[in-house]
This record gives sequence, C-alpha cells and structure tokens, in this order.
Amino acid sequence: MSAGKVLWAAILGALNQNEALAALVDGIHDKAPKDPWGTKQIHISRGPFTGSSEDADCIIGQEITAQIDIWSREPNRWSVDNVIAQVRKSLHEAYLPLSEGALAAIEVRLWRVTDDPDQTQQHGVVQVLALVEESEET
Repeated sequence: MSAGKVLWAAILGALNQNEALAALVDGIHDKAPKDPWGTKQIHISRGPFTGSSEDADCIIGQEITAQIDIWSREPNRWSVDNVIAQVRKSLHEAYLPLSEGALAAIEVRLWRVTDDPDQTQQHGVVQVLALVEESEET
C-alpha cells in the first residue's frame, strides 16, 4: 500500500475519533459525495497530497504534505475556524499509528479560510506535513 494511503487512513481515523469535530461537521470524506450537505452545512474532504523522498541511512522515507479541505455553507467564516481548530487539535504533533511503516513526525504547517468562487460557501484548508518511514512492503 502507498505511504500516502496509509497516512490518509491514520489521519481519517484521528479525525473520526475527535467527538468535538464530529459535532461540528456532517461528514469526513475521502472524496465528497454528490450531496455532502447535512443539517450542519459543513463537511471535510481530502485535498491534494504531495510527496518527496526523505531517505536516511538504511531508511526509506517520504515527506508528505496532506491537504484537508473544509467546506461550509454557514453565513460566516467562524464556523470554518472552529473546524480548523479541531482538525489541528487532532493532528498537530499527534501519535498516529500506521498500518504499515512508521510515522516519524506530523505537524500542521498551514491553515487558512478563503471565500469560495461559489458565493454560498467558505473554504478552509489545513496542510499537514508528515515524515513517514516506509515499510519494506510499501
């Protein structure tokens, strides 16, 4: 399995375990379904992942930047800020067990809230930088 897929599974698990986050959003998706909007009018989806080699002596690793997107139809940006705060709490310097390989470090490096071209919604972005040691099977 790819290091990115293993990392996403760990991130998804950490986000789903945060009860405060679950209370704020309608769902957390790898790719948002056709109609992701529920009563809370906020959902999370996986954004782009980028990676580069981060090898060391006898260790094959990757530096992966994972983007987590927050989408809101609430009439203000504060609802997105609250979700970003919970995503950061779930992931920044967290211990996330991986199904393959090992996570050397994870930290939230960037977050922002912007207006979306669709005037009915706001878009929040959280970028996470992770150093992943690959297993020999990866």
